[in-house]
Amino acid sequence: MPNTSAATAATARPTGPGDDLIPRHPADDLPLPDAVLDEIAARLAAGAEVVGLGESTRFSRETFAVRDQLFRRLVREHGFRALAVQDHAVAAAALDAYANGGPGSAASALAGAWKPWRTAEMAAALEWVRAFNREHPDDPVRIFGVRPAEAGPADYDAVLAFVRVAAPELSAPVAAHLEPVRTAHEMAEHVQRARGVHPGRPFAEHARDALALVEPLPGADRPGGAAERMRLIVQFHERSVAGRGSYAGEAELWAGVVADFRRRTGLRVVYWDGIGHTVAAGAVLGLASERGAQATVGSVLRERYGAGYVSAAIGFHHGDLGVVTVPAPTADLVDARLGEGAPAARWLDLREEDVRRRWDGPAKVRVVSGVYTPERDAAEHLAVASLAAAFDVLLHLRRATAAHWLP
Repeated sequence: MPNTSAATAATARPTGPGDDLIPRHPADDLPLPDAVLDEIAARLAAGAEVVGLGESTRFSRETFAVRDQLFRRLVREHGFRALAVQDHAVAAAALDAYANGGPGSAASALAGAWKPWRTAEMAAALEWVRAFNREHPDDPVRIFGVRPAEAGPADYDAVLAFVRVAAPELSAPVAAHLEPVRTAHEMAEHVQRARGVHPGRPFAEHARDALALVEPLPGADRPGGAAERMRLIVQFHERSVAGRGSYAGEAELWAGVVADFRRRTGLRVVYWDGIGHTVAAGAVLGLASERGAQATVGSVLRERYGAGYVSAAIGFHHGDLGVVTVPAPTADLVDARLGEGAPAARWLDLREEDVRRRWDGPAKVRVVSGVYTPERDAAEHLAVASLAAAFDVLLHLRRATAAHWLP
């Protein structure tokens, strides 16, 4: 059967504009023929209201390309017209504006986006959506973020500018709180801790102390003013992975944003995120196993939509991701079993009875996040009680290479 065997290597033709943003279009390197991608997309689309396309890493051009190619097919051939991304509402609105004919470039639209999205591969995907929308002005693709509006670098600048005028004597104390914590917009606080570059004090504490200094100042409480911006900054750090003390995200909130968009617009949605969020069942993160199984965005969507939420996981066996070289997976990971026989690519539809019978059961799936290190590879995984309950489709690539970061 085609979905249980290694896919034969083939060169896929470029499928949209923006291909010149990187030396070669990602699809050129995929060991998945067009016909296979067509079949997978058709299976994902059948009866689906929301399709979660999750990657095991955000640093690979190949896993991103698989997701992008499936998304394009879901749009072109199956009528999906919305893309949900893990970013806050304002950043995603900039992507949507550009995709629907706004000024600037894909790179400038991505300038305020969450750092993992600021790649040439994402820029090419955005260019493709823009071209599709130009050709389908009455039936465009919309892009939205699953997170509420959050603070951005401009908020820090505005607060500091306000304080310099309203209370010059507080400029240095406020800056001492804000300058360290604004670095989280380039490298998340929990990643800073993992890499040993964190300055020490929790960022949420710094933000709250800055708010206490700014809030009483005359004029700070005007609409859109310094106090409001400071509260957004506090909220950003309190809701971060480090602030929450959890990798799980705010599953109910993010899933609610997806469901509300679907309800308001009637559009079928493709949701791009890491597998730790798209997984359709509660999961245990290996780096936080003491917390037990956590609800995920995908598990909440599965409760809401049943089989109408379809979850696909896109993983890989090994590769140099630029930020880290990932070794072959340990034997207890599903990734190792998927890589048996060294196929260039393999995919499984776990909803098929014979496939489910051979593959279902408790499982661990590798996750390569921003805090990943090969030294603790054994802990860098997602554990689920049932592989078939967690994912409807698995796609596995033998080798991954680094995504191309935008300047």
